[in-house]
Amino acid sequence: MQHANALNRLNRLPISRFHKVTILAVSFAYFFEFADINSFATTAPKLIKLWGVTVNQVAYVTSLSFVGMFFGSIVASTLADRFGRKNALMWTTVWFGVFSFAAVFSWDVVSLGVFRVLTSAGLSAMTVVAVIYVNELYPAANRGKYQAYAIVIGICGTPVTNLIASAVVPINSWSWRLVYLWGALGVLLVLFTRQLKESPRWYESRGEHAKADAVLREIEERVAAEKGPLPEPAPPIDEAPVAKAPLRLLLKKKYLLPTLLLTVLWVTQTIGFFGYSSWAPTLLAKEGFSVEKSVFYVALTTVGAPLGSYLAALVTDRFERKWCLVAFGGVIALCGLLYGLTFNPVLIVVFGFLVNMFERGYTALGYAYSPELFDTRGRSLGTGVSYGLGRLSNAAGPLIVAGLYNGSGYQSVFFFIAGTWLVGALVLAAFGPRTRAARLQAAPAAVKPAGV
Repeated sequence: MQHANALNRLNRLPISRFHKVTILAVSFAYFFEFADINSFATTAPKLIKLWGVTVNQVAYVTSLSFVGMFFGSIVASTLADRFGRKNALMWTTVWFGVFSFAAVFSWDVVSLGVFRVLTSAGLSAMTVVAVIYVNELYPAANRGKYQAYAIVIGICGTPVTNLIASAVVPINSWSWRLVYLWGALGVLLVLFTRQLKESPRWYESRGEHAKADAVLREIEERVAAEKGPLPEPAPPIDEAPVAKAPLRLLLKKKYLLPTLLLTVLWVTQTIGFFGYSSWAPTLLAKEGFSVEKSVFYVALTTVGAPLGSYLAALVTDRFERKWCLVAFGGVIALCGLLYGLTFNPVLIVVFGFLVNMFERGYTALGYAYSPELFDTRGRSLGTGVSYGLGRLSNAAGPLIVAGLYNGSGYQSVFFFIAGTWLVGALVLAAFGPRTRAARLQAAPAAVKPAGV
């Protein structure tokens, strides 16, 4: 076989049970990623009392966790290119689950910090692989929407975990460990192993057209049995097999510009969001709110997160993703600033709710937008490096937050966070490529989004 025509064969498929089961599995992985990612933030106020942990130590653990995320993202792109998207998704999810479980048995802040770094590496690696997997497996006309749907379900892990933490952390001197046990349940993704299929586009990029065709035939048979006869795909375009992408590939203009743009996107998103979410419980507690109230208030604000992802699902395939990101980023900057200017519990919850809602919409849009800026050869590497650099930037973020808080007070932290979001929105507005026209061109008329 000379060409499996994976892209066009996948693009002409109607959404079926196969797609829904696949997105459910990805959503499950996302759920426990979002459940685990703020575990340290929700337990830090308790550890300050139990172990005498300082604000600076919280900053160091959080910073090193983002160093772990950077290395996880880089390793993820290598794993996904060498061993396949499906295998990499499984391995990275099991990795973060195992080390979250290990954190249950931490004996001091150093041991907990080590386990959090290793957990964070797996969390970031899983995210990179999942973004690529959805991008390659879903029709161009629907991939953004289903990426957002996965986040709608997955992001529920954040409020669920925060509410669990607000209930169990205060119980006694060891109950905070249950938060990490909860995060470890992500390993159960292995139950979906037989339901998931390897990306035919990954097989095709390696020149393994027979394997790509075999997977495509199995998918097509499932879809046709449910939806009826399938339309003929567009003719294939001959492409040379893609060799392993070396890091220097990103120095070529074709890949360098989108990599730089996405690095800015993920740097500002990472510092802006985690500067807020990782610190809100601790800073509220330092400002005089009880540990129980600070964790509970933050838990209430995260209820907005699934609504933001659903909002992204409504707009992502109907409008230009670039401008959606710009609009969401501007709203987050404003609401984040107002959050820091009030000590009224109701307003804290309202503005925090809006920050979480629009930030998770922003993240869902970013997950759909990022891989679209690369071809198959550069997609895994470019997505992994830009996402990883974004996470690495927050090695400095917590130290900046701690310095601002200790030097200038509570409100200066939120001026910094709002400024970060605003910079990201302005850079995207000025330099972000538009991708909607290319998506519509790739989508058969039968599956183009409504309104086109």
